[in-house]
Order: sequence, then structure tokens, then C-alpha cells
Amino acid sequence: MATDSFPQRLPTLDRLGVTDPSNVSSSEVATEWLNAFSAAIAQSDTAAVVDLFLEDGFWKDVIALTWDFRTFEGRKDIKKLLDARLAATGGLNELRLLQEPLKEPVLQKVYHDLVWLRFCFSFTTKHGKGTAVVHLVPLPDSKWKAYTLLTCLESLADFPQKLGPFRNKEADHGNWGEKRRQEAEFSSNDPTVLVIGAGHCGLEAAAQLKCIGIPTLVIDKKPRVGDSWRDRYKTLCLHGTIWFNQTPYLTFPPTWPVYIPAAKLADWLESYASLLEIDVWTASTITKTSWNDSTKTWSVEVNRGGKGTRVLTVKHLVFATGSGGRPIVPDIPGKASFKGSTVHSSEFESAANHIGKKVVVVGCCNSAHDIAQDFCTHGADITMYQRSSTFVISVESMAAMSRALYNDDFPTELADTYSTSLPWAVARRMHQRMVPIVAETADKALLDGLAKVGFKTNLGIYEAGLMALYLERGGGYYIDTGASKSIINGDIKIKNGSAIESFTENGLRFADGTELQADIIVFATGYGDPRDFMREICGDEIASKVTQVWGLDEEGQSSGVWRYCGHDGLWFANANLSLARFHSLHLAMQIKAIEEGVLNRVDIVI
Repeated sequence: MATDSFPQRLPTLDRLGVTDPSNVSSSEVATEWLNAFSAAIAQSDTAAVVDLFLEDGFWKDVIALTWDFRTFEGRKDIKKLLDARLAATGGLNELRLLQEPLKEPVLQKVYHDLVWLRFCFSFTTKHGKGTAVVHLVPLPDSKWKAYTLLTCLESLADFPQKLGPFRNKEADHGNWGEKRRQEAEFSSNDPTVLVIGAGHCGLEAAAQLKCIGIPTLVIDKKPRVGDSWRDRYKTLCLHGTIWFNQTPYLTFPPTWPVYIPAAKLADWLESYASLLEIDVWTASTITKTSWNDSTKTWSVEVNRGGKGTRVLTVKHLVFATGSGGRPIVPDIPGKASFKGSTVHSSEFESAANHIGKKVVVVGCCNSAHDIAQDFCTHGADITMYQRSSTFVISVESMAAMSRALYNDDFPTELADTYSTSLPWAVARRMHQRMVPIVAETADKALLDGLAKVGFKTNLGIYEAGLMALYLERGGGYYIDTGASKSIINGDIKIKNGSAIESFTENGLRFADGTELQADIIVFATGYGDPRDFMREICGDEIASKVTQVWGLDEEGQSSGVWRYCGHDGLWFANANLSLARFHSLHLAMQIKAIEEGVLNRVDIVI
């Protein structure tokens, strides 16, 4: 769990001792600060650079200076970053203030007492090009200093993505279909990267790797691309908006609904793999792996079902097997005596076969609510068992919180850059102010209604809502798409306040002596560690070297996803569609830099 080095909170006007600076010229302020920053960088005067930051300011880097995801808090740590990495990366060069629409300097009144000036500048290092985002705050002497700076590498200097002017310009008059077949089969070579899992994370990582010139193969145990979404419960629909969930290189048609059904997304992913010519082997499983530390390669035995077995030698394994591991089912005594059926939410399909039945859903987060609502719609006698309180936010409020960046009129790439520009310590503080306001205004009637029927809610970790729960725990929330109304109306009953003691012949007994009868019990109880699948495939020795994957490190960065995880040639690509879209490029650039001899982590010490 990330902690702050500084006890201060947001740089409010009161804390800074200034009044609302609404009459300033944003462009002039940004230009003055960037000129001073550029001069100090050019002279390698790191002391002068850090003097342009607040004492408790932040520098967040996405592979531009560190080849990693890092956040440096406070002038001391920022200077440590610059002393260690500025010269090593050739410095920040060709700094240019961006004045294009949506990138130009703008004064933002975030709250009545919080004002900052946001602007962007482009830069180069000896390794590539990137974009920086700065948030300046005013000081009493009419000076402005940086509260946050993001440096984000977007392309490699010598290895650009094969897009636009860099795409293939030769007309293909040969047998394109046969060439594609041989490419997909890797008939004459082995891939450099093997991606395990053909869900959105695996396909997007593969698309980015292919576009940057890395031979990549995706394998999946299911028979069709997209089955990881297609085989979930039939009522599953994305709870995030279409703008938030776009895919790289190909965007969803403008005719699509705001909230995409899972089966529709599954078909999209199948088309995505075909149109981008991503090489995928379906109905395939890994039966054996071994790591050669001297050659830094993996030997991987792949069972292709009816197509036999193939042994591949690859440089990198990318696990895109989901944000969780194996399904968790509580070990409850007396299961053998239960006459009904049990199923984990990962295997549940539809309530249509259980019309009129008595049902208990154990769990109270997204999947539990969706499944409970499905049973409710089909006339089942449904009770949801709530083990602990749940963060609940309406789908309308969730959409409103992201609408400023994710909409039809805002470029997705820029929205992603702005979205990641604030370090987690700052974003968390912002959410700590925003979430209680939403709970007391837009969602007050919803939350009050739930409280009246005994459903327990909370405001999340640190009272920071959904994002903190997602990043640190991977769950604990429900984005309400209708089930809350059924709970408030009593159509979905709630049982909480007492632990499950055992199964009975006809249901579940609780520690308070009560019993719930059930024909079917659905355990929407989450998943294990995302390293579970990697351990099964690579073994305990390899797994023992891998850091925590999900959750945040002490700097507020994802512990082991899309970045070095503690073992060479081993990566994890797990996230929602938004984070996968953004960070899949950074994963690809790291792997490309390693393969081209540009990146050697042994040389990076900060």
C-alpha cells in the first residue's frame, strides 16, 4: 500500500497563502516556467531544476528517464532521479510548449480552493520522443512552481511504430493468404514473445509488439478469440463507457452503445485479431517451460490440441491471464450434505434455467449484483449474502467523473496521458474530496435507500472510492446498473451481519442460527493471486523471484504489471481496457529496447 512521504494535502490556495489567480495569462506563465526549466536542464543544473518544484512536488516518469513506472516525491528524491538518469538518457532535449487545441496551457479551477495551471510540452531523449504534462500552482510572490510533472515516452527514436509514414509501402502481388498462414504458424521461425491469453490485454499487447517490429504469438486455451468474454454470464455488460474502453489502432464504431455487452466485445476482439493480423493459436495450452539464464530464453512446449505439440524458444513470456488467479470458493463445512448445486461466478452462465428457484448469491460486488439481477429478472427467490460493506456508485456518476476526458470530442491518446499525469498520491487526494461529494449529492438517494434495507456501503479505502479499491485490491465495489433498485424494492433480499457457519441439506446456516434455503448457491467471491497461472506454468522457483503483481508499490505505481516484475523475460499484462490500451505500448517499448540492446536494467540505479 502506497504511503506519502509528506503529510501535507493538496496545494490549496489557503495552504499556499494566495488568492484566486484567475487574471493571469496561462501561456505566459507556462512559457516562463518552461524557459527556466529548459535552461536548468540544458546546464545539468539539477538544483535549479528542483527549485522549480514545490517542496512536496512530484515527478512521475513512464519509461522516459527510468525505463520503468516511477514516482518521485519531494525535491530530494527528484534531484536523486535527475542526478542518476538525466545524463544517462541524454537529457531532456528539444523542449517545446504545446499550443494545439486541448494541449494549450489552461488555468483549471478544480475546486473553489484548488487552482492549477496545466500545460504540455514535447521532449526528446537519446532513446525517443515523449510528452510531458505539468501542473503549476501559484505562490505569494507571483511565482509559479510545479506541483506535478509527468514525463512519458511515446516512441523510440530508431524503432518507430509501423504507422502512417512508416507502414509498408510495397504492393503485395503474391499469395497474401498463404503468407499469412505461414506467418501465423511460425513455419520458419519462433516468435520473440509468447503472450498467454487472447483476451483484451493479450491482444492489445500483441498488437503493440507487432507494430513495433517484434514477432509475437498469442496462445489461448479456448477455441475462439474472445471466449474469455463470450463464456461469462450472459447478462455481462461493461460498466465503463465506450470512450473509456476503446482499443488501440481500431476504435469502436460510432453506432455502438455507450455500454458494450460482453458478447459484443468478444466478437470485436475476434475481428480485432484478424484485422490487425495478430498471430493467435487457439485451443492451445502450455505443457512445459524452462528458463535458460545464460541465453535469457524460454523453452516452451505448446500442446495445440489436434495440431500436435510444438516446442518454441522465445525471449519473453507475457501473462495476460486476467487480473486475478484461480476462482476463490470458500471452504464451508458440510458441502456434501447440500442437495442443491453450487457454482462460482466465473462458471455461471444464465438464470434462465432457474426460474422460480431459491437462490443465494454469496458476495456483493459487480459480478454478484449482475448475477443477482439476472435471477431477479427471471423470477427467482433471490438473496444476496453480504460479507462486508461495499462501495456503491451509480453508473451515471461514474460516467460523469470521466466525461471531461473520455467523450466523442476528446482524443483518446491525450485523455490517457492526462489521466495518468497525476501521481496516485495526488489522484487519491482528489478522489478523497470528490467521492464524499458524489455520495452526498448525486448518489444520496441511492445510498440512503440501500441503508434503509440494511445493505452496508462504504466510501472505499481512504474514502477514495472505486479507483483506490481497483488499484489496491482489484475489487470491493459495485457500479450500479440497476440491481440497487431491486435491492431497495426488496426484490433482491439481503443477508448480512453474521458469518456463514455451514451448508445444510437445503441451503446455508449462519452463526446467528438462521438458515437460508437455496436450490442453487452462486459464489461471487473473487479470484486468487494473478501469479497463480504463472506458478503453474513456470514452477515455484521462477515464481519465488516474481514480485507482487497486483496492488501498488510504495510509490503508488502498479507493483508488477506492464513493467519489470523481478524475473528477466517475464511480464504481466493485466488491467481494465483503459489501462491496457495505454500501458500495452509501454510494455512493447520496453521489450523492443531490451531486444535492440538499448535497455539493460543492470545499468539503471536510482
